[in-house]
Amino acid sequence: MKKVIAVVDIGKTNKKIFLFDDSFNVVSQNYRQFNEVKDDDGFPCDDLDAIEEWILSEIRRIQSEGNYKIKAINFSTHGASLVYLNEKGERLTPLYNYLKPLELADYSFIYDANGGVGEFSRQTASPAYGMLNAGMQMIWLKNKKPDVWKNVKYILHYPQYLSYLFTKEITADYTSIGAHTAIWDFDHMQYHKWLKDEGIALPEPCNGKVAIKAEVNGEPIAIGSGLHDSSSSLIPILESNGDDDFVLLSTGTWIIAMNPFSKETLTAHQLKNNCLCFMTPLKKQVKSSMQFLGHVHEVNTKAFCDHYDLPENYFLNVGLNKKLCEDIISEGKQVFFPNKVPEDYMADLGQLKRYDSFEKAYHQLVYEISYLVFEGIQLILDSDSNLRSIYITGGFNKNDIFVECLSQMLPEQKIKFPNVRNASALGAALLMKQYL
Repeated sequence: MKKVIAVVDIGKTNKKIFLFDDSFNVVSQNYRQFNEVKDDDGFPCDDLDAIEEWILSEIRRIQSEGNYKIKAINFSTHGASLVYLNEKGERLTPLYNYLKPLELADYSFIYDANGGVGEFSRQTASPAYGMLNAGMQMIWLKNKKPDVWKNVKYILHYPQYLSYLFTKEITADYTSIGAHTAIWDFDHMQYHKWLKDEGIALPEPCNGKVAIKAEVNGEPIAIGSGLHDSSSSLIPILESNGDDDFVLLSTGTWIIAMNPFSKETLTAHQLKNNCLCFMTPLKKQVKSSMQFLGHVHEVNTKAFCDHYDLPENYFLNVGLNKKLCEDIISEGKQVFFPNKVPEDYMADLGQLKRYDSFEKAYHQLVYEISYLVFEGIQLILDSDSNLRSIYITGGFNKNDIFVECLSQMLPEQKIKFPNVRNASALGAALLMKQYL
């Protein structure tokens, strides 16, 4: 049987399981989409029961078919998702959605006790994002659902919960803790003191390269502790790039620009402009810009198609017009988002009357998204940066207009497409290579 590493890769839309061989090629993959369910407040959330059952049954199926011998399993998931367990290790809550509304005013006491919103956000490298800050989810549960909270014994980030399904061990990792959670003190590189003040105890983070040996359906398998998908996607490029400075654009629903070479402390100005820090599995800062621009693209292309009476995915048929890109960049006007992206993420659709075709309007939209990405990249560079390359992973590396706009705005940098697909899954597999 071929020896493999299995990686469970959980995105907001697609849930995937990959098998990597000893050359880190994908030899098998399977994916599912799951319908959302409602949480105990009636808000949509992932169906964690169904996802758990699918993961466990898929691993059983792979083992029983006998084509591959699983030597290790690791996990890569989106962030801002917590699982609460009682003393018996039983799950107490749904997997609350990070888009669930949260009134920051209700949690101002945390900010006020720690220097105010600006200073606390700087210390934790976490803009005040509401439920996107996992720490605020903890306080929300403690204050809004005390009958549930009184039974909480353990709090796990999503990747570590999936690992727990196989090991029954309580773990934490730096990439999940460092992902805009508001629980990590980046000044002292330890949990922030507000957790102790609130009586919240969390597990100490472990080395992401060290697995736990567990018996899975009668077979010994090394189980990784899992990691945050954006941080995971950096690993293959860090291993192959050498010493040249680069920025990784991880694109999807979010477009995240990640600079693993920044040594300067996050500033208040950067925080106010959607910058934050992630961490690597080995506790290194990764200065980043995080913008909800994939969502902006999605909702506005639908609106544009409605306006021009075209099929919903018509934008996929739009070819690159380099001259049009040059003209738009030369003019430099923000037509659809003159005052940045509004809270509803919608462009000023009244401006569509300026364009006699979907193609022209779409080029303008993608330029404006590209420009926001360009600004984000500039913000995360250190003063002495020697940026050589921009790597683009995810859906937008197939968008020729986006790539062309960035190339024209960054003429001294080389735009590259990593020779890796499924970068977050591959990063999780690479951490387990000693177990093959």
